[in-house]
Amino acid sequence: MRTILIEPTENPKVMKFVADYNLIPGSLELDRSSDISEIPLAQELFNYPFVERVFITANFVAVAKQDTVEWEHVADSLKNVIEDELLANPRIYLQKRKEMYQIYAEMTPNPNAMKFVSNKLLMEGFVEVKSREKAEGVPLAQAIFNEFDFAKEIFISDNFVAVTRDDSVEWHQVMMAVRGFIAEYLQTGGEISNLEPQKHENPVEKIINRDYTDDEQKISDVLNEYVAPAVENDGGKISLMEYDQESKTAKMLLQGACSGCPSSTATLKNGIENILKQFVPDLVEKVEAVNG
Repeated sequence: MRTILIEPTENPKVMKFVADYNLIPGSLELDRSSDISEIPLAQELFNYPFVERVFITANFVAVAKQDTVEWEHVADSLKNVIEDELLANPRIYLQKRKEMYQIYAEMTPNPNAMKFVSNKLLMEGFVEVKSREKAEGVPLAQAIFNEFDFAKEIFISDNFVAVTRDDSVEWHQVMMAVRGFIAEYLQTGGEISNLEPQKHENPVEKIINRDYTDDEQKISDVLNEYVAPAVENDGGKISLMEYDQESKTAKMLLQGACSGCPSSTATLKNGIENILKQFVPDLVEKVEAVNG
């Protein structure tokens, strides 16, 4: 609780309420016609009908009253109001609530990759950092690499950060530290990325710089509808990179937690290949993985 001292002035209509710190740079002089939408202290003081004006500067609040009341009857009440309001907003103006980030850790099919999920959107699209040397322009990735020697790769997409570790640690040893670090970084306003995120739709276009053919688009549509949501839920991304019409082979670009995952090949063969054979049997007989 802030302690306020009541101090009379030479003007019997004005009383000073003195704090033990500087309240505001400069000064404010307010009356009932002033815009006080961002000044909760003034709003509370003007709730008293006898308060005519409020002057705030340096380390005190001066209140001018009407002659209808005596200070001995109201000074303590105003003192309590000022103490309460300074406790909530020490710098007079309404404090902007910090955006609260809640982060939880989630395993992925890749035992080396852990997904750290935020309750708020981090970016629209995705950014993948494959090594420490390639982290320039992605401050969040740089911060994670600087803090944790075991971090190898970082994939940021929508509302999560997927971190791939090396073999020097196990996730149960470091998971809480990484989760706490990411939460604190975001909570204190750390930048996420200065690079333009790649878009989820047809990200392969940025890699091979071409549009899909009609057949590739059909395959991609099946991936996007039946495969991509589950893969992204596991902290990764899958896209059609190349299609060989003669051999009916679809090559998939694997990113994020899926890149290098020991189970990714089995997932392609047992799951994705079967799905594509079912929905586009005339186009696909085999799928192959390309780690992004």
